[in-house]
Amino acid sequence: MSEQLEALRIEAIECALIRDLSTDATKREFFAKLADHLTQLASDVESAMEEGPRLSA
Repeated sequence: MSEQLEALRIEAIECALIRDLSTDATKREFFAKLADHLTQLASDVESAMEEGPRLSA
């Protein structure tokens, strides 16, 4: 799971980079939303990993 978490974080960083480099407003908005979504997913995965052992008790 930690590999998937790292992959999500890398994708979020790449989307933010594309957002920052884009000259097209529509693409900037799209990649900003995508970066935010991927960042939130990574946070959710991290929380689930931390709570995982407690959920099975």
